[in-house]
Amino acid sequence: MSKILFVAAEALPFVSTGGLGDVIGSLPEAIVRADKTADVRVVLPMHAKIGSNWRAEMTKVAEFNVTLAWRNLYCGVWELKKGGVTYYFIDNEYYFNRSRLYGEYDDGERYAYFCKAVLDMLPQIGFYPDILHAHDWQSALSVIYLRRLYNYPAIHSVFTIHNIEYQGVYGFSILGDVFSLGENDREIVEYNGDINLVKGAIVCCDKLTTVSQKYSEEIRTPYYSYGLYHVINRFAFKTMGIVNGIDYNYYNPNTDPELEAHYSATRLLKNKTACKESLQKALGLAVSADTPLVAMITRLASHKGVDLVKRVIDEALATEDMQFVILGTGEGSYENFFCELQNRFPGRVRALIEFNKALSKRIYAAADLFLMPSKSEPCGLSQMIASRYGAVAIVRETGGLYDTIKPYNSETKEGNGVTFVTYNAHDMLDALRRALALYRSADFKTLRKNAMTTDFSWAASAERYLAMYREVEALY
Repeated sequence: MSKILFVAAEALPFVSTGGLGDVIGSLPEAIVRADKTADVRVVLPMHAKIGSNWRAEMTKVAEFNVTLAWRNLYCGVWELKKGGVTYYFIDNEYYFNRSRLYGEYDDGERYAYFCKAVLDMLPQIGFYPDILHAHDWQSALSVIYLRRLYNYPAIHSVFTIHNIEYQGVYGFSILGDVFSLGENDREIVEYNGDINLVKGAIVCCDKLTTVSQKYSEEIRTPYYSYGLYHVINRFAFKTMGIVNGIDYNYYNPNTDPELEAHYSATRLLKNKTACKESLQKALGLAVSADTPLVAMITRLASHKGVDLVKRVIDEALATEDMQFVILGTGEGSYENFFCELQNRFPGRVRALIEFNKALSKRIYAAADLFLMPSKSEPCGLSQMIASRYGAVAIVRETGGLYDTIKPYNSETKEGNGVTFVTYNAHDMLDALRRALALYRSADFKTLRKNAMTTDFSWAASAERYLAMYREVEALY
């Protein structure tokens, strides 16, 4: 029986800001479903945003002090079991009773404490995993500490990069004072004259994974690696990519409580149309079942391809019969642009500058086409969710978008989306026009069914993770 401990900053349904929370909320339970003998546990900070409903189900299982450099800090550990997985929550109000998960002035110290507490917790709860599986920079120190500070020889480590842009970079002045590392650890974490926590985790882990095979190849190049390609290439021998999945219970148009009507790949047209018309009415768009509705649900940032959309969306709306809805928050210049676009095209465009999970599901269900023209996309979940809800994805061939969306071929009737290669606004516009042409053709019914029946569940990915864990245990 494998014993696996996930270390992460967030997980649905407890607390989440995006894709990492989706993954940690789904993958552990998928692994349990794939291997009934696996003992899978997850440890998270006790963030203030974790609701009282979940806190009421928790039991306190340990209380001790954590030493972090010169600090001697309280730590409480609370336990909750759900879906065959045991969840632990590291409780320290000074560090985690905050309104935000990230973006605090002392994030480095907060997550150093969290990682140290995770390793100090193990003897307190009597659980020593075979695999410690840490995710992104906030958990990177758990891998580093495991190798450098703790004598747990039977514990192997896996480190997963969800987005290499965020690396946990700090000045060396806090190496000992905050991170509890010594001069003999300097070479482990040093990169370009700074402490780089992701670099340290790459060096120290037994296996390095990314969230798609394509992304694991891309980050070996300067364009995608945000400077870390030298390290990635040095440790390419222990690097692999496993594409994420989505939770098929949570994202299910046949049962989703947020939807006006329910539908599936075999029971589609009438009820999906009802979802579309309901959203059109709610958003003040012209109610029309025949007008294609193009949607984006994204962070409003350049690397999400929003700059391409800004460049050509006026041209698209001027020349094509379509409606456009965008949901998301981000850079002010983009927020302002899409609000102004809405004013220029009343009844055809709606800009929703907010984060709204329930509304996002209504948009997925209403949309005919889903635009995701990312400059880089480690995996992406939106293209899978959109496909599941029958919104055909239009994507750039990068990262997980390349691995999950394949261009439709009208001769073979294969493929589940529309793609383009070059990061160029008019190449994106060409892909949008090809998708609109397909929408008006007899092929669209087949294309949409292909999208909805593509298996984006966690089942296959969970099996690959289990195989990887067994490989790590056998090799090291």
